[in-house]
Amino acid sequence: MVKLNVGDQAPDFKLVNQDGNEISLSQYKGKKVIVYFYPKDDTPGCTSEACNFRDNYEYWMEKGYVILGISPDKQSSHKKFQEKYSLPFELLSDENKVTIKSYGAWGVKKLYGKEYEGLIRSTFVVDEEGKIAETFMTVKTKEHTEQIIKKLKID
Repeated sequence: MVKLNVGDQAPDFKLVNQDGNEISLSQYKGKKVIVYFYPKDDTPGCTSEACNFRDNYEYWMEKGYVILGISPDKQSSHKKFQEKYSLPFELLSDENKVTIKSYGAWGVKKLYGKEYEGLIRSTFVVDEEGKIAETFMTVKTKEHTEQIIKKLKID
């Protein structure tokens, strides 16, 4: 499994968003980007995390950040999820899991004592130069914004 560290170049990607438009990480060069990986649209943990970003969206904009959510869901699923919860940021579809794997967000997980492969909920903060500024491999879905602010010492 790939493991990205602070200071590594963030893998670029080109993925389709909820509206069918192609979005790449490189198009945001010069901006700070929060790239967060989540397992599935409209599930409890993923909804909590997305709504936490939504509820703090103005804060992130004021601080100069872009938010990109990535999951293996289809574009149509992202569109419904975005509309249902009024999510103001891009949701990107990685059905082939190429980007997910390039960030080390796919691997062995455990649930009720059973091991299986799946998406590892994780977040990467990318700086203006396209380098990893911080990683979060343990995400608190309901207070993820606060978790990022604390670790980055923003404010």
